[in-house]
Amino acid sequence: MSTEEDNERIKLLQDFIKIQTPNGNEVEVSKYIGKLFDENGISYKIDEFGDKRANLVAEIGEKKVDDVLVLTGHQDTVTVPDAKAWHHDPFGAEIVGDKLYGRGAADMKSGLAAQVRTFIELVKEGYKVPGTLRFVVTAGEEFGTPGANRLNDQGISKDVNAMVVGEATDGNVIYATCGSFNYEIQSKGKSTHSSTPELGINALDGLNEYSNREKHIFDDAPVDEYLGKLVHSITLIKGGDQVNIIPEYGELYGNIRPTLAFDNQHVIDAIQKTVDDINATTDYDLTFKVIHSWHPVETAPEKHLVQVAKQAADKNYRDKDIQLKTYKGATDASVFTKGNPNIDVIVLGPDNASVVHQTDEFTTISSYLDTIKTYKDLVKGYFEK
Repeated sequence: MSTEEDNERIKLLQDFIKIQTPNGNEVEVSKYIGKLFDENGISYKIDEFGDKRANLVAEIGEKKVDDVLVLTGHQDTVTVPDAKAWHHDPFGAEIVGDKLYGRGAADMKSGLAAQVRTFIELVKEGYKVPGTLRFVVTAGEEFGTPGANRLNDQGISKDVNAMVVGEATDGNVIYATCGSFNYEIQSKGKSTHSSTPELGINALDGLNEYSNREKHIFDDAPVDEYLGKLVHSITLIKGGDQVNIIPEYGELYGNIRPTLAFDNQHVIDAIQKTVDDINATTDYDLTFKVIHSWHPVETAPEKHLVQVAKQAADKNYRDKDIQLKTYKGATDASVFTKGNPNIDVIVLGPDNASVVHQTDEFTTISSYLDTIKTYKDLVKGYFEK
């Protein structure tokens, strides 16, 4: 690979980072990708929705076989709460040695850029995809997954056999990811002056009752073969208006990481049973509400996709001991598999998984370049069954 070609690859990533997409403005990235695809004769469609939100879908392939392999990534990033805390401009895409800094450098504009280059370079090299290689680019993965849900409603995943999510994994192959389940417990009480608490019902006491029981709701949940024990947390409590008034309303929020052994519906049933029991046996009045429900995704490590990905990563990543791993987080694949639960899914991308969402987020140029080569070999290996 010539220096000129590497420079083109690096420039693409820098340009992506310079396009500011904290929780929005994905249309600018989609248009940038579209221009590159126009130059290389790659068919695509941009679907704009909302305020500067957009998804993009592209395809190459001869469709001589039915296999559909998807490379997918998201265009948005989390916000930059305090730019002054950064030692590098969060949207400057500054390079220091092998590190390229910027918001989204790891999560996940490096993986996205590597996927764009994979499509372009396969076309330039004249590789004929026997089936279909699809590129699915989403908006809003970091907050609510509106893009993935929109695509899922459009049936994007119905014919898909396998999917590669380009989140940062340090080159490791992630074959199982938890779901992510966000919920709210509302507590209604009766307000009174704090000097006469016996005349009221403290809404916060209702939340405390739930919180105490929550510690043991999932004690009997089965351990998942790949993802292990169910992870659950109470993360936020709100309530009360004035220090000398017994609060009549409160809210509690929690997050759970479902597994296939104890999936989202099992989680719903367990929480609802607890809330119903509290309401039936106390004076408290609790209401359970689901906010987000992303599903776990697991692919057996012996599957063809996993093995091909491992071989490609072993071959191309420099000085890395590539591992097959699991991950407690969720990706857009949690949405796409609702439309087709039979998709084999892996997560595979460049450095650095430990700095996503953090100040001075970075990726390494070497891992980014290696990811492009890995994706190209993965695609070829997948279709050469």
